[in-house]
Amino acid sequence: MEITNMEKMGKLPMKEAALVYLDRSGGLQKFMDDCKYYNDSKQSYAVYRFSILINPCDVVELDAELGNHILHHPLKAAQVFQSVCFVAVKTLSLIGKLQTETQINIVLKLTHLPSLPSYSLDLCEFPLNYASQRFYMMQGIVIAMTTVTKYTQGARFLCSDEVCPFSKGFQYIRVHVPGATESATVRNDFLCRLCSSSLQEDRKFRVLGDKQIIEIITTKVLHAFQGDPKNQPFRFQSLSVFLRDELVNKMKIGNEYKIIGIPVCVKTSQTALCVEANSITPYTAKVPSGISDNFRCLLSLTSSSCWRFTAILANVFASHIVPLGTYNLLKLCLLMSLVQTRDCSSERENCLDILVITSDTLLVDSMNLVSRGIRHPVCTEVFPTVSRDKYGTGAVSIQAGSALLARGGVCFIGDLTSHKKDKLEQLQSALESRSVTVFIPGKKFGDDFDQQMTFPIQCSFWSFVDMDSSSRRNVQKASTLIGQMDCSLIPANLAEAFGLLVNCKESSPCHPLLPTVQHTLKKAVDPKGPPYLASKQFTTEDFEKLLAFAKNLNVEFSLEAERMIHGYYLASRRIRTDSIHGSKLSANALKYLVSLSEAHARLNLRNKVLREDVLIAALLFEISLTLKYGATAFCVAPNALFPFELYDEDYLEQRDLYLTQCQQQLQHFIATCGPGTAVLSSDE
Repeated sequence: MEITNMEKMGKLPMKEAALVYLDRSGGLQKFMDDCKYYNDSKQSYAVYRFSILINPCDVVELDAELGNHILHHPLKAAQVFQSVCFVAVKTLSLIGKLQTETQINIVLKLTHLPSLPSYSLDLCEFPLNYASQRFYMMQGIVIAMTTVTKYTQGARFLCSDEVCPFSKGFQYIRVHVPGATESATVRNDFLCRLCSSSLQEDRKFRVLGDKQIIEIITTKVLHAFQGDPKNQPFRFQSLSVFLRDELVNKMKIGNEYKIIGIPVCVKTSQTALCVEANSITPYTAKVPSGISDNFRCLLSLTSSSCWRFTAILANVFASHIVPLGTYNLLKLCLLMSLVQTRDCSSERENCLDILVITSDTLLVDSMNLVSRGIRHPVCTEVFPTVSRDKYGTGAVSIQAGSALLARGGVCFIGDLTSHKKDKLEQLQSALESRSVTVFIPGKKFGDDFDQQMTFPIQCSFWSFVDMDSSSRRNVQKASTLIGQMDCSLIPANLAEAFGLLVNCKESSPCHPLLPTVQHTLKKAVDPKGPPYLASKQFTTEDFEKLLAFAKNLNVEFSLEAERMIHGYYLASRRIRTDSIHGSKLSANALKYLVSLSEAHARLNLRNKVLREDVLIAALLFEISLTLKYGATAFCVAPNALFPFELYDEDYLEQRDLYLTQCQQQLQHFIATCGPGTAVLSSDE
């Protein structure tokens, strides 16, 4: 008893500091408002739960000992605030039904932790310190989440011996503490400290709360899905985070968060490290303030043309993978897709999905230039799946899949024909609706009702079809329409769901093999060195910075651009409509055109979409339509965007003149085939 009194005397200064902090921070007024809610409620409570917002810096300045307790002994610090709050309740008569101090459950919510290494929990490091039961800050991406279930916040127990003084009142209160399982709070083998009789729960006083379990991985793990050969092997694991009460449903699959919590070791069928979350904050990546000096200089030198800057970007892009100046059409499309990806906080749906007809898949390595570039592993699922929660809570666990993991980035799903029919149908639905619905059968998971959850798809999809493989070359059919390809291996509706269809057979229009041979020899002689001078001048880091800056630009359409894009859409829809099949343009065609125009403007680092951007969008879209349905009155060559090898400025000037002619042809097409004009017959 003497030690207990000394402890109480030692805590007195901390209690005074806690009261001062509550008064200064406004926490005391919030506490009184919460007490009024409990006092007015007709429900019986064994435990009264109060959440107190704590700014560690302010507390340390006020009282260093109390601040140290909050940071390093949070459960003991909660007892200090518990005593202060109990005295306040009794002194001010805030809750008439409250009898004992143990009935008050204090949860300290921290605004942040000191930005020091000792307060950070790195999921890639080993060993992980979870024995101290103090607060740590960790950062990760949500890869799975369970449905919401109930847990016991607190319960009242009574002695089974009626003559025992503890058979009445609130002497035995069980309260959930971080890391505790349900059996630690509610069981039938508790004994009375006074007479050793068994304790029985008074169920009408049980207080329930909401609980959800999510799994996170560190951002570094994404490199394993990107296939970057430069990355060294590293260890990683997922971490389970318990969300309770007000934190439930605050996290979304695929988003990245900073989490403050107390790590604990939970014993299941496999012992696992978990975290009892205290607070969560969405992570927002910093937008680069600008671009590299080399790109800034290039932008200035090409300012006289609306097309040269992006032409040079495509020409030198990914030169460490493929020869300089090859596959320019495909590389321009990939760059435009990358700048249309957005951060996870954005709800934009103007993503650019690309389907490539090719036998060369090396270019997909360029997805390393976006932080959320996910190369879909064959052994996993593209879209979310449902399984039983491994912690035995009875909840259903929803695993993210590659598409949700690539939120705000690119999901490369590989060869389209390698996926089964049902998966392709699911992909088509996701491309068209930009969402995926997960069905949860109630009977299978022990529930009376079926459930379904819908998740938005916020990434661009890249895929390819290898038409040149021996198994597919023999089944291709000859087309009677100019420019049309045999796409019988791809469901027509699925091919239409992709924003762009790109045929990428020859690497270079003039010399298809020579650049590849030279590139291979250079890499063999000097594997680590830059293969070209441009590779050294415009590095991968420069491209990363450029794309990160460009994709966060807010662009708007000029009036001329709006008129041109609507004119081309209406003319194309009219020219590709017949009385039997109707319009061949999908309902999303206009959205694709808008997205392409915005992407080209962003890639030019402009805030306004011009007619020149709409021309690039129209040419790309018309090339895609020609591959699907054949050429029409607006006849576009397959190499319309890069008709010449871009050796020097003279060739760039020739390209500008060519694109100017294309723009005049587009305006003529709109004037001739737009609404209110006569449409030429197929013979004419």
